[in-house]
Amino acid sequence: MSLAASHGFLSPTGVEIAFLLVGIVTLGAAVVTVTTKQLVHAALWLVVALGGIAVEYLLLTAEFVAWVQVLIYVGSVVVLLLFGLMLTRAPIGRSPDADSGNRPAALVVAVASAAALVWVVVDAFRTTWIDLDGPAQGSTKVSGTILFRHWVLPFEALSVLLLAALVGAIVLSRKDRAADHADGNSRKGQR
Repeated sequence: MSLAASHGFLSPTGVEIAFLLVGIVTLGAAVVTVTTKQLVHAALWLVVALGGIAVEYLLLTAEFVAWVQVLIYVGSVVVLLLFGLMLTRAPIGRSPDADSGNRPAALVVAVASAAALVWVVVDAFRTTWIDLDGPAQGSTKVSGTILFRHWVLPFEALSVLLLAALVGAIVLSRKDRAADHADGNSRKGQR
């Protein structure tokens, strides 16, 4: 009896245990991200959640996808979010506006969405098996071929969307400064 034949559900490997533990930490960070009332803390917990996903990719031997996750999401998206918070003068500390009182309805929608997503993924991939003897699916060559053959347009559309969000944040912050400057000049004229 070989080692691979003796491996089963009740005898997980170290990688499977690490995958489960990192998944639990990532899920916890994601829950804290959406439940905290401090926007900067939410952005920092988002870094932990996205970093946990990158570690999961590394454990699945998809190194290229893991580094793209770190560079694009952890690096660019979170920095863009923090710039947006700074440029729009969002409250840094606890914000009473961060909670709308719709938590029960949001929880029901989140659980229903998660259940539907799990059901669709399990149903779609129930009979699909990964060929472990073939080329690595997360390798740079395979990922680059798929990305530049099929996903160039969505990738570029996302970059334009992120650029538009940054420009919008700058425009919003300029309007606030112009209004503050006009109010300061009108107060000086009243003296």
